[in-house]
Amino acid sequence: MDITDRKIVLVTRKTRLQDMVVRYNTVEQAKFQAEHLGLDFSDFLAEERTYAEALASVAEVLERHGRLQRLDRGFLPNFLFPPGCLVVVLGQDGLVANTLKYLDGQPLLAINPDPARWDGLLLPFTAEDLPKIIREVIVNRRKHREVTMARVQTSDGQVLRAVNDVFIGVRSHVSARYEIHHAGRSERHSSSGVIVSTGLGSTGWLRSVLTGAMGVSGKVAKEAKQLREHGFPASDPRLVFSVREPFPSKWSQAEMVFGQVQANEPLRIRSLMPENGVIFSDGIEADALDFRVGMEATIGVDPSRGRLLL
Repeated sequence: MDITDRKIVLVTRKTRLQDMVVRYNTVEQAKFQAEHLGLDFSDFLAEERTYAEALASVAEVLERHGRLQRLDRGFLPNFLFPPGCLVVVLGQDGLVANTLKYLDGQPLLAINPDPARWDGLLLPFTAEDLPKIIREVIVNRRKHREVTMARVQTSDGQVLRAVNDVFIGVRSHVSARYEIHHAGRSERHSSSGVIVSTGLGSTGWLRSVLTGAMGVSGKVAKEAKQLREHGFPASDPRLVFSVREPFPSKWSQAEMVFGQVQANEPLRIRSLMPENGVIFSDGIEADALDFRVGMEATIGVDPSRGRLLL
């Protein structure tokens, strides 16, 4: 492919300093606010400098191998990635996950801009690695890791994908009320919401929920303990759901609080919330789905998979 025909999209994120400047208008005001809160402003400057250096280095390499377009994470929900393009993410693990769910099979190359600051479980490369691997990447000679994603579809046609997990519940701190249907069973619930996790997200929010819910019994307890301690592989073609703080009462039950979601056996939830019902994925509430009373959501394994380059 000619360099002029090869499209590369570089996904970036604002640093903490950039976010503060947006909020407080100037660097001086940002410094005042940070120091007023007892924070070390020099650390903000160091992070900004390191990210800027990594961005300049990565962009310079990519521009030699294709037509480069930079994309801030804020535009991800409305951006259409060209088929066959190479997607490069420069940021933390969360940015990798948030980008993957908007792709349709395009390979994703994840770069850690600051290895001394970020562990980068999903960031196998640094800016210094890019010149060594870019030729293999653009001709599809690098191996990749497949990532199972979740897919939510509501009865009014809304669709949402998730790389880590899906939350179904209510925006405020009141109880979420809904009917849950799975594997031929159904219950009415009053709880703090439901988490449906992929393998990639199984060591995150799901682990936290299971840690606080080890009152489950028997065989399920052993399975929950295993998941809490080790998670499950990112390529595993299943999801796991867990109900947060279920409340048994005359109106609600609390037996269906944990289970497996297979490709041929999705989870269905019908909202009984007159207001503030919501569904969002990967912790991003900005692109949440409205989940009003009477609506039904079907949560299952997405037929497409993410491709993380190794």
